[in-house]
Amino acid sequence: MLFTRATEYALLSLILIAKRNEPMGTDTLSRQLDIPKSFLAKILQNLARKGILKSFKGATGGFMLAKEPGLLSIKEIAESAEGKNISVFDCSPDQACCPSNKGSFCTLWPFLNKLQNRIDNFLEELTLQDLME
Repeated sequence: MLFTRATEYALLSLILIAKRNEPMGTDTLSRQLDIPKSFLAKILQNLARKGILKSFKGATGGFMLAKEPGLLSIKEIAESAEGKNISVFDCSPDQACCPSNKGSFCTLWPFLNKLQNRIDNFLEELTLQDLME
């Protein structure tokens, strides 16, 4: 699956965070988006570890974007939220590493690989800023 709830929640949170000029806490985001706080906290920490968010501690702490929205690709955000490369299909990018061990004679692999590459390119060009407009 391309996007799970982790990506959805990451994108929704980042849009709200991007609209503020001060740190936004997990409590506030959780309430505004009606997202379980513990799940959201894990997602935001992943985004901070990957350099998408800056984390601030303390009473006025929270999260702010580490980059401008126009510099954050949807692909980068999704892969950071998911903790892995995103893909539409279970196919491996390398035909020899097919998860079903049928890569050497799979007639769908060339098509699926080409489609995945187009999706990857599209998501690399699409930015958080595009979602905010």
